[in-house]
Amino acid sequence: MDQAVFESVRYSVVCQDCDAELECWGVQALVNGRLRWDVESTCSTCGLAVAVCGGAVPTERRDQMLSEHGPAWLQVSTPPVTSVAIMRVLRAELGIDLMNARAVLRRVLDGDYSGTLPEMEYLARALRKSGIPAATTRP
Repeated sequence: MDQAVFESVRYSVVCQDCDAELECWGVQALVNGRLRWDVESTCSTCGLAVAVCGGAVPTERRDQMLSEHGPAWLQVSTPPVTSVAIMRVLRAELGIDLMNARAVLRRVLDGDYSGTLPEMEYLARALRKSGIPAATTRP
């Protein structure tokens, strides 16, 4: 079984019960082959505690993770002969059409495709399952 990969961010929102500052911890994780976004929060004023599990990472929190942790890069070390196989995986995992898959493929082969660590590891594992040598790197 693959090891879990995760990144977290800390942020504040307004408590829905008392309007005080609510401290939140958000975690994007790759667990058992699935990406997930979990948030735990506790209000230090009124004690409201909330946990929300699953779902997609909000754009604002994804941007915060990239800013705080830096991007991870998807690296594929394979000859161009397997480009069709790479595009097949990208289309399936990213839910994109053929034209977008070609654009992503170019970026991947040029070493210019990045995202959060869990996102890039998710794609790297999918590529490796298809027999394509792939890795996630961070400078």
